[in-house]
Amino acid sequence: MIELTDIRKSFEDNNVLKGVNLSINTGEVVTVIGSSGSGKSTLLRCVNGLEKADGGKLQIKDKIFSLDNISKKEQLWIRRNTAMVFQGFYLFNNKTALENITEGLIVVKKVKREEANRIGVEILDKIGLKDKKSSYPNQLSGGQQQRVSIGRAIALNPEILMLDEPTSALDPELVNEVLMLIKDIAKQKKTMMIVTHEINFARNVSDKIVFMDNGVIVEQGSPKEVIDNPKTERLKNFLLHINKKL
Repeated sequence: MIELTDIRKSFEDNNVLKGVNLSINTGEVVTVIGSSGSGKSTLLRCVNGLEKADGGKLQIKDKIFSLDNISKKEQLWIRRNTAMVFQGFYLFNNKTALENITEGLIVVKKVKREEANRIGVEILDKIGLKDKKSSYPNQLSGGQQQRVSIGRAIALNPEILMLDEPTSALDPELVNEVLMLIKDIAKQKKTMMIVTHEINFARNVSDKIVFMDNGVIVEQGSPKEVIDNPKTERLKNFLLHINKKL
């Protein structure tokens, strides 16, 4: 169980998160949708600790953290139990695909290199890139780089896997291979929180969809409730705008 309570974050005079409350059950896939600037990515970054929240609490399993007053020890625990996939890949250019996956295991989880390599090869096999284990990022396509990034995250076996618009930096023809990988991970009942603009993907992969606007959650529920039967004018207008683009 992941519980977010009254998460708040401002950048100078810009109130980006205005008190977000969200419950995520173990094994649940929660997708966050909304216009650019609605606070989606900032919410993920506050949960992971990449941004320090101005207020609010985070509960992971039986541990509760005050995000505006968190110790280094607590932050390390959060980092070890969450994993983030970014839109920009952020792979180590001087490391192979295998080394990119094993780095976190060795440094963060303190796994011995031999065991980390075994896990890394297993992960590469799962994401369809075992034959690319010795390739460097500049030798991989954008879709392959993002799959390695996702592999690096799942190798850590986090309590929650967070993906921040994982396909937005990809050419259109590469988007589907990454979405298919995420769908496969979702089938394994991995707790996931995904920020995306891919509405059809959100419909197919999500247990719960959250619509954010102006720093707050406006609607949340099953894909059928949120996408097929929106209640607020703001969500109706958002989905209308998205459908016009499709």
